[in-house]
Amino acid sequence: YLSLHDQAKAWFTAMENGNREALELWNWFKEISLSEFKKTYDLLGIEFESWAGESFYNDQMQAVVDELTEKRLLEKSDGAMLVNLEEDGMPPCLILKNDGSTLYATRDIAAAIYRYHTYGFDTSLYVTDAGQSLHFAQFFKVIEKMGYPWASRLRHVPYGKISVGGQKLATRTGNVVLLSELFDDAIKRVYAIIDAKNPQLANKDEVARKVGVGAVIFNQLSTGRIKDVNFVWEDALNFDGNTGPYVQYTYARSCSVLAKAGERLSSSLSWSLSREEKELLNLLVLFPQKVEQAKNECEPSVITRYILDICACYNRFYHNCPILKAEGDTKELRLRLCEAFKAIAGRALWLIGLEKTEAV
Repeated sequence: YLSLHDQAKAWFTAMENGNREALELWNWFKEISLSEFKKTYDLLGIEFESWAGESFYNDQMQAVVDELTEKRLLEKSDGAMLVNLEEDGMPPCLILKNDGSTLYATRDIAAAIYRYHTYGFDTSLYVTDAGQSLHFAQFFKVIEKMGYPWASRLRHVPYGKISVGGQKLATRTGNVVLLSELFDDAIKRVYAIIDAKNPQLANKDEVARKVGVGAVIFNQLSTGRIKDVNFVWEDALNFDGNTGPYVQYTYARSCSVLAKAGERLSSSLSWSLSREEKELLNLLVLFPQKVEQAKNECEPSVITRYILDICACYNRFYHNCPILKAEGDTKELRLRLCEAFKAIAGRALWLIGLEKTEAV
């Protein structure tokens, strides 16, 4: 282990010193990795405006070291350079190793300074595993000690660990499930369910992709982000449980009702609300409040829980309040509630990255 570890350190130092062979190897690995990452991002509908990674800041790190030295924040310890954070109740933040190479903190400090000067952000979010919480607390504190008032705008958004079938994922032990394989498996499983229950459905491939990918996303986002998540196929693909397939099916149900509605009334209505109608309306008007809460708390599960609530409420309304068989103002009122549910559920699904399904 020590031999491999020492070799890794040597190669990293060589890269930082501009060694051509080391940089060519690194660039080869990087391009292969990005190519695979982009396939997953495309599947999820994710786009980035900037792909600047750690290497982008290589020529800016000496300026960080110089600034820390000038502001008398650096101390030497066993040949390494660090910022003492004892008075802040934290271990020291290492800036340079004893061989002169940089660390995560050095690069993160350089990146934060660049991003603020480039984007003038209101908030900069760092979304990582909760195990890195100390690292972010340390480098945020260093930014603060450097005298940057925007240090308070930096925010770590930690999340819990993921298990598949009760087995914790860990690259160090080789217990790995590739995300691409998880999505492929989900799509195949959903296709088999559709083929068995609704073989005449048009665009089965497209629907299976939307529902399969949505099942994985919803499973990940349905609990508080700091909690550990255990992915179980039987739970994630259950069309009757608190799952992605369930909410996409409910959305499709509202689409089906509206498609069959026929001629509509356009005049103002005279009506009174049943209990189920009031419950649905009262929940739907909470949508802006839930979005604001999710934003403030950086908590996607606020939206997933809200989607589950409005879907459950809509299904009670659907079963207890005849829609297409109702008449006059009552029918029009219920159709308008369907439209309101469809609009808000569709927007909420979009917020968490699930594609809408007109039919399942």
